Amino acid sequence: MQIAVTGASGFLGQAIIRTAHARGHEVVAFSRTPDREVRGAVETRQFTLSAPPDFSGCEAVIHLAGEPIMGVWTRAKRHEIVTSRVRGTQRVVEAITRVGESVEVLVCASAVGIYADGGDSELDESAQVGRGLLAETCAAWEKEAADAKGARVVSLRIAPVLAPGAGMLRMMRPVFDCGLGAVIGSGRQWMPWIHYEDLARLVLFAVEDMNVRGPLNACAPWPVRNADFSRTLARVLHRPLLLRVPGWALRLALRGLSDELLGSRRVVPAAATSDGFGFRFPELEPALRDLLG
Repeated sequence: MQIAVTGASGFLGQAIIRTAHARGHEVVAFSRTPDREVRGAVETRQFTLSAPPDFSGCEAVIHLAGEPIMGVWTRAKRHEIVTSRVRGTQRVVEAITRVGESVEVLVCASAVGIYADGGDSELDESAQVGRGLLAETCAAWEKEAADAKGARVVSLRIAPVLAPGAGMLRMMRPVFDCGLGAVIGSGRQWMPWIHYEDLARLVLFAVEDMNVRGPLNACAPWPVRNADFSRTLARVLHRPLLLRVPGWALRLALRGLSDELLGSRRVVPAAATSDGFGFRFPELEPALRDLLG
């Protein structure tokens, strides 16, 4: 199968390309800079918000492209977060419509930030959608993807991704290595997470299994509380955990993003588990030890 991947040059895109090759697929990469070769792709084509991409010859589309959410949510940053996802997905759907029924499946990234704060309750794919920038952006994102006529659509609700030198660990490890790791807020809020290799495998599972459609929580089966995550990371890195960042300080520094870090989302991969997907890293400490040596 020939698979189109937007955002193919990122760490997740690269992991998906490696997994696709291992399963006998070819990948056509889509990038804002098509002159730059994307490792592992048979071809690189252009992806912009101004025109539909060229999906000719592709039987599946994995749409990952979007402005990173980390950072201070200024007005300009908020605009980019929304526009890059909603308008980008509109262009993807337009491109799928142009090539007719040759594209069999669209796996479109979304995020667990779509869910409302659930406290200690488990949140499966039927859980209530929340309010706020990220939740409303994810809902609009998924709505645009659902318009891909003739294609099976999977909305991949991705948890914070653990990867060596990338994702959340890229920001957290230097702080913890210096002995400045901290619990955030009360520390009792639930954190979903996923090992990047499991995420890449789940994406290809969604492409290949024709029974998978609709929302799909991309998270490990065992979410943890923030305090437990911080304690485990400190233990794996052989560093102390002595500090706590109060919620008010986080809100002052990060504005709207702080709500995502302080909210409690005990998200579970109910659909993936029922469809028969097997996680290689279901528990946090073995996942961190694999990633951090």
